[in-house]
Amino acid sequence: MKKSDLRKKYLQKRESMSHDEVLTLSQKILENFVLQFKPVENQKVHCFLSIPEKGEVDTSLFLNYFFDHQIRVFVPKIFRKKLISIEITRDTPLIKSSWGIAEPEINEDSPVKDFDFVVTPLLYCDSQGNRVGYGKGYYDGFFSGINSNCMKVGVGFFTPEEKVDDVWENDIPLDYLVIPTDVLSFGG
Repeated sequence: MKKSDLRKKYLQKRESMSHDEVLTLSQKILENFVLQFKPVENQKVHCFLSIPEKGEVDTSLFLNYFFDHQIRVFVPKIFRKKLISIEITRDTPLIKSSWGIAEPEINEDSPVKDFDFVVTPLLYCDSQGNRVGYGKGYYDGFFSGINSNCMKVGVGFFTPEEKVDDVWENDIPLDYLVIPTDVLSFGG
């Protein structure tokens, strides 16, 4: 199936979920993430900040877990048409971007490239780790600039069913997909 069709299908499925359902499933996704990867103090995690209005996996649960366990947290920000990484703490003030995404006010890209995990947003992921996002390609560009040993971990609500037919040359697959019922490995 083409990315545009998958994007439409899974966006619609996700938007039909209630807020309580999103929260419950997000908690299960976090539990599966922690059981699988066992993140520890001083590890470095790059984690997207979810947009509640879009029904994304609620990463505030992840952030609280990371902060509570002294895990270093980095978040994405689009600056000059590029995804940069900014380290935050529990007290870092966040503002809403023009896209409705919470992000730090500063625009200083972190020099860190050796993240232990990159918790990645998606609408859908197939059984080969090919991710369907919002179609801007920011994460593929970001993945190409970080250490190849970083575990690229998608978090989503849906089990892979359809194959992504239009994988592009610059698409970088995920290493893992964490869903409410399982953790799928793509050779990572």
